[in-house]
Amino acid sequence: MSTPHRAEINRAQINRENAQHSTGPKTEAGKKQSSLNALRHGLTGQIVVMPTEDLHAYQLHLKSFTDEYHPQGATESHLVQALADASWRLNRVAALESNVLILGITQECDPIAGALAIASALESQSKALSNLSMHSQRLSRQFERTVAQLRELQKTRRTQEKQELNDLLAIMEMCESQGETYNPSEHGFVFSPAQIDVAQRNRRRELLAEEAYEHRCESA
Repeated sequence: MSTPHRAEINRAQINRENAQHSTGPKTEAGKKQSSLNALRHGLTGQIVVMPTEDLHAYQLHLKSFTDEYHPQGATESHLVQALADASWRLNRVAALESNVLILGITQECDPIAGALAIASALESQSKALSNLSMHSQRLSRQFERTVAQLRELQKTRRTQEKQELNDLLAIMEMCESQGETYNPSEHGFVFSPAQIDVAQRNRRRELLAEEAYEHRCESA
């Protein structure tokens, strides 16, 4: 007859062995449902890249937004990050919608049976699809608001930069006419030599265009 202590050891050993053999859902439908459960809070939580997603793919996704908007400063960088995150979650919504439908559809060769399976899946998963649609609309609004904020911020910044460059060029021209050397950083200008060079070339083109226009007007 087994002692209570021996029976407890046997049960612990059996539990360990069962845990080693348990690998989660076996069927495709079960795996998809498990995946949906894992992502249940992936549309509203703080974690952007879920454990089941490819971090490298997300990094490339973020880089595509950075390359498009070229953010300057912390605020613009934050808005670009928010854009990328909202877009990433919108893509997830589309994938989840597909998974929800697939859960209720079997592989049917008959088109009529396949259509009936889709209709049944839509009916049975209507609540889940409705929730996903709600998240999709919310994320779309968030994306649009962030785009508007970013564009307005960058427009303001570029207008200010243009004015500061014009002021800098005017000072440089004045100093040059007086034979003096001017250091932009002494007055708080933070433009790179390349930016100043581009601005000077643009300024020269504008002056040449103005002179050409005035010459045409005088000749008319």
